[in-house]
Amino acid sequence: MAAPIAPPEAVAFLGLGRMGVPMAARLVGAGFTLRGWDLAPPARLAAAAAGIPLAASAAEACRDAAAVIAMLPDGKAVRAALEDPEIAAALTPETLVIDMSSSDPLGTRDLHAALAGRGIALVDAPVSGGVARAIDGTLAIMAGGEDAAIDRAAALFAAMGKHVFRCGPPGAGHAMKALNNYVSAAGLVAAIEAVAVGARFGLDPSIMVDVLNASTGRNNSTEVKLKQHILSGGFGSGFSIGLMAKDLATAGALAEGLGIDAPLAVEMARRWRAAAEALGPGADHTAIARLILPRD
Repeated sequence: MAAPIAPPEAVAFLGLGRMGVPMAARLVGAGFTLRGWDLAPPARLAAAAAGIPLAASAAEACRDAAAVIAMLPDGKAVRAALEDPEIAAALTPETLVIDMSSSDPLGTRDLHAALAGRGIALVDAPVSGGVARAIDGTLAIMAGGEDAAIDRAAALFAAMGKHVFRCGPPGAGHAMKALNNYVSAAGLVAAIEAVAVGARFGLDPSIMVDVLNASTGRNNSTEVKLKQHILSGGFGSGFSIGLMAKDLATAGALAEGLGIDAPLAVEMARRWRAAAEALGPGADHTAIARLILPRD
């Protein structure tokens, strides 16, 4: 059984976006020898400016790395990266691959099987908490895969997160992430609709939020989004509407693929897809309120 991965072992980090940079920085701070890479030159420049060590290429980042962490747009991008001939040649049975992206759980099962055929372990470990919690290392990490593989990643996860949940077999972490975001997105829409109805009736939206947070309607959106990002008009939570729509589509497709009748999940997927099309995928996900709240 391979030993746990510990500093100062080398770690490749593929994907240096808004979440990837602070997560990689946490690993640097924990003493790992980090080698980062992103296909986009502007992302590499921003990462370098933030103090993230960069490799000359993705394959160079992965060569002799104890762990390869992917924080890419989706599972298709992860698989394409890992199947690149130069990257594939850099992976060995001693390499632990960790997909921290929000990927399709059924696709993750297939990727796990493909890597297992080469003797390479895969852990799916998506995160929740946004940029702020990535910066301070308090992310919630949802891990799927064999216990031995998750054990090897313990020090890596401890550097980036506060809570690590063993969700089950390969793909379970990605399933949990999609379902978590479904619940979050549905709660946000419900809260905004309640404020829209109350405001039209004559209720003060700010007082409504206070009541919700002191009552059974309280949820993450009422606590950290309504006043801070919606009523303020800032719409700056740090998570895009395009990514939320993608996760909702994953949740809906998972339910359908498993033969579960989940009409609300299907409706949420449709509604968030329409919102992303109307506002643009780069808009903050809290901007969905622009399509719900009264304008008069």
